[in-house]
Amino acid sequence: MATLSAEQTLQLRTQLHQAVVACNDRCLYRSAKWAAELLNAFAESEQDLDNASDTEPSSPTSEGDPWTNFQFSQESHEARLERREYPKFLMAKSFFDCREFDRCAATLLPSLVPQKPIIRDATNMAAKSKPKRSEPLPGLPQLSQRSLFLALYAKYMAGEKRKEEDSEMILGPTDGAVTLNKELTRISNILDEYLSARGGLQSTHESQGFLEYLYGIVLLKGKNDALAKAWLLKSVNHCPWNWGAWQELADLLNSAEELNEITEHLPQNIMTFMFHIYCSQELFQSTEKVHNEINQISNIFPNSAFLQTQRALLHYHSKEFEEADGLFADLLSRHPYRLDSMDSYSNILYVMPSRPKLAYLASVASTIDKFRPETCCIIGNYYSQCSEHEKAVMYFRRALTLDRQFLSAWTLMGHEYIELKNTQAAIESYRRAVDANRKDYRAWYGLGQGYELLDMHSYALFYFQRAVALQPWDPKMWMAVANSFANCGRLQNAIRSYKRALVAGSYLDNGGAVSFTSSADPLAGSVGGALDPEILYQIALLYERDNSMDEASAYMELTLAQEEGPDEDDLPPGAPLSSAGGGIGITQTTSKARLWLAKWSFVKQDWQRASELANELCQDGVEVEEAKALVRDVRARLEADGHIGG
Repeated sequence: MATLSAEQTLQLRTQLHQAVVACNDRCLYRSAKWAAELLNAFAESEQDLDNASDTEPSSPTSEGDPWTNFQFSQESHEARLERREYPKFLMAKSFFDCREFDRCAATLLPSLVPQKPIIRDATNMAAKSKPKRSEPLPGLPQLSQRSLFLALYAKYMAGEKRKEEDSEMILGPTDGAVTLNKELTRISNILDEYLSARGGLQSTHESQGFLEYLYGIVLLKGKNDALAKAWLLKSVNHCPWNWGAWQELADLLNSAEELNEITEHLPQNIMTFMFHIYCSQELFQSTEKVHNEINQISNIFPNSAFLQTQRALLHYHSKEFEEADGLFADLLSRHPYRLDSMDSYSNILYVMPSRPKLAYLASVASTIDKFRPETCCIIGNYYSQCSEHEKAVMYFRRALTLDRQFLSAWTLMGHEYIELKNTQAAIESYRRAVDANRKDYRAWYGLGQGYELLDMHSYALFYFQRAVALQPWDPKMWMAVANSFANCGRLQNAIRSYKRALVAGSYLDNGGAVSFTSSADPLAGSVGGALDPEILYQIALLYERDNSMDEASAYMELTLAQEEGPDEDDLPPGAPLSSAGGGIGITQTTSKARLWLAKWSFVKQDWQRASELANELCQDGVEVEEAKALVRDVRARLEADGHIGG
């Protein structure tokens, strides 16, 4: 991306300022905060901006002060309505800020009356783009888009507030899909009638984009993803600076292919660039191309905390924890009161592990705001690292009490329930996580782990396969898939999966760091460098179960060779290449392989080899008793056969 000219920079600043004002007017505070942070991330000083204003008199935004005159719409009809409603709008917004949502909605739209708790049929919604109209909607044509949005958004927030109140305790009998936002049907009908009157999805009518955004959210709540995606695309084309709409759109994309499919329908501006970086991070696409995109856009926004966070998360997904730690630490030093995404930083410190840094982060977050979900997750991770799992669960539940949509807390709470052997609660926590975010591979893996503990291996296999589809370069995922195949009796599939784990392991440069997971996981910590001896040993055992003794012997030899580091010529067919040398020394796994080979040599009557391996085991101090017994058996056979050295 080329460097922007002074005129383009001024125009971009003006658009971001307009976005901050527009989002604040509509009480979309998170989107306003995001745009305001980006507005202050430019490299130029305020003096540069003043100079640009002085030297570009022909700029389309230079008439008057560029930081004002965004109070009313540029469209004449909307501007007249907004001016007429302005005193009432200010009062309604004040009610919203005081969390009097129903009062806010009634102030602007008295026709909103209490509704019946009707559950909308998502199947019919998918079949027809337009639902049935409800009763006439008096007064809507006389209301500006800004006021209508605030009224309906307030009604939506009132429904969400009542839904949380009715849900009561986390994981209780009324928590989850049992309790609904009863305002959705009424809001959907109003928006459908209003937007249909303006031409629907094919409309070319001037729009501010916010009503389309709200309609997309309502359709998402009704599980009508296809129609929601269409309206969200329309929203970001009308109003590209509403970051909330981009986030909702990103939640609907489950693969890089889907991202590529919608690219041609997105506006051609810097927000699409930002969106592509964000989606790539959410889809774990930590490629050189994405890092280059961040570098390019950082030339325009060098002080952007958002971009630095995305870069740190990309390193996190690639298991490059040291780099991610450095970026987050720098972010914390430059923005000491910013808690956004700091729960991810606590995950990184948990797996490194770095308890002092995690304790410091928990102390800082608690000082800033004890009642932020991020703070609760950070403290929960700290207690988990201290093996105080009951306290960790308490803090993760507190995070969800503050915000039931805080997705990482569901996954983290599932990890803690696994530690506490509460399998049913863990499964329910993970299920809530994947219901809200189907791209969370940790939650899919946790579901598989839960069903594995219940010996339901077919179910576990399904969930492990979902996890490995999201994280194909994580060897731990492939090991879990292989273990489930083996437990289901599908030995060849298990062998292929273990070999995929070897290939994935060869891409790990940090000595076996794997995904953030529970320490109760029997596979955690066993995945190492290019050829992991534990994986090789498991492959050999599977070949033995399949009565392929030659292959089993070859993989046992390769397991043993890891003590010194294998030569390329030693690799059996189908095994990935690895660099020679770099042995790991004697381990329990290599000793078990040595014992297996000693016994196999005994069966083949290769007494010399059996004796050598058994004597080595006696020196290793591992499996000593079996090794001594084997030495005695070999000596007895040699003496019985009259061989020399008897």
